[in-house]
Amino acid sequence: MQLKPKTLAMILAGGRVDELNVLTCYRPKSAVPFGGFARVIDFPLSNLMHSGLEQVAILSQYRSFSLINHIGIGAAWDMLGKNRGVSILPPSTGYGNTSWYKGSADAVFQNSDFIEYHAPQEVLIISGDHIYNMDYQKIIDYHRSKNADLTIGCVQVPMNKTHRFGVADINDEDGDIGGRILQYKEKPSRPKFNWASMTVFCFNPRVLLEVLTTNAREDESFEFGRDIIPRMMFEQRKFHDYWGYSRTIDEYWQTNMDLLGQTPKIDLERWGLRTNLEHRDIRDSQPLKVGNEATIQDSLVYNGCLIEGKVERSIIFPGVHVKRGAHIKDSVLFFNNVVGQGTVLNKVISDVNVTFGNNVNVGNPGPVNEKEVTVLGWNNFFPNETVIGSDCTIYPQLSLDKLAREIKSGEIVR
Repeated sequence: MQLKPKTLAMILAGGRVDELNVLTCYRPKSAVPFGGFARVIDFPLSNLMHSGLEQVAILSQYRSFSLINHIGIGAAWDMLGKNRGVSILPPSTGYGNTSWYKGSADAVFQNSDFIEYHAPQEVLIISGDHIYNMDYQKIIDYHRSKNADLTIGCVQVPMNKTHRFGVADINDEDGDIGGRILQYKEKPSRPKFNWASMTVFCFNPRVLLEVLTTNAREDESFEFGRDIIPRMMFEQRKFHDYWGYSRTIDEYWQTNMDLLGQTPKIDLERWGLRTNLEHRDIRDSQPLKVGNEATIQDSLVYNGCLIEGKVERSIIFPGVHVKRGAHIKDSVLFFNNVVGQGTVLNKVISDVNVTFGNNVNVGNPGPVNEKEVTVLGWNNFFPNETVIGSDCTIYPQLSLDKLAREIKSGEIVR
């Protein structure tokens, strides 16, 4: 039996995203809960599993505990066995020239020995914090067919958003499949093309190590988009399906909402999303309980929840209790929230272990597209009658004297 050529996958999963503020106070973005039961990193991990890629390294740095605890030994994604597995590679300090990761390129460079040990035919480097469904084997096959040094996955974005991405201009030698990069600009102020990098890079290992070494020796920054890609001319494979960037609170909220509706943009069942059901004991949660007076409309509500009030167009994680007379609308509630009687939550993202007393009001009423998201950090308690406006940010674990009052729209409470 002839073995398939080996690909080593490396997931960039260690960063905090400032724009997600309180959701990443104590976890990297890749470990942020998503969709009612999963974590953001489950999407690239599930993509790797379905693509048949079984040698995976996760480069983690910022507050890694929740990520490491979620990944476990990789069994949830069938990455456990003699010739497959997940390795978590944090930065190291001590003997030799080591330090905290100084950027995405430096993170890979510091693990050059890991790449050399596995001696792969190609190295697939992907982000751990994007939401999409992709068969990576297609980009690998395209990379091999072109005998390329680097092949990158790109998706078209609106021109008015290209300033947030690395964007490429390509020829159309392979039509809708892909082509050769003609120009590449990182976050251009005056963009002229709009194929955005998805942070899906397929490298020739020898070329990758050479350019990383040059970057470490000559440059002052160490990022793939800013420093590595502009050094190279490469192939691009086009991607035409859903891609959730979710770097800001509004984007994260909208990506969750894209799970809802009669024809959701994200179809988790069709995508075959896997997660670690042992984490937070999701597997052992009791079945969903719905009270006689409860209503649930266009929402995802999972095991371990007790719903006695009204839930409308929302994502509800396991362990949430919505009491009688409460109304949850256009919101995302993480694990183990408790919502008191008569409480109204409108376009809210609430982190884990948040308790709302009775008759609390969070988020202004009105059309959903006219309100900004209010974000509540974990382990907070909001007493009876508390009023919080829209577009507020409440940091985790605050004392009662900071919360037992009216918090006006746009206010940040630390």
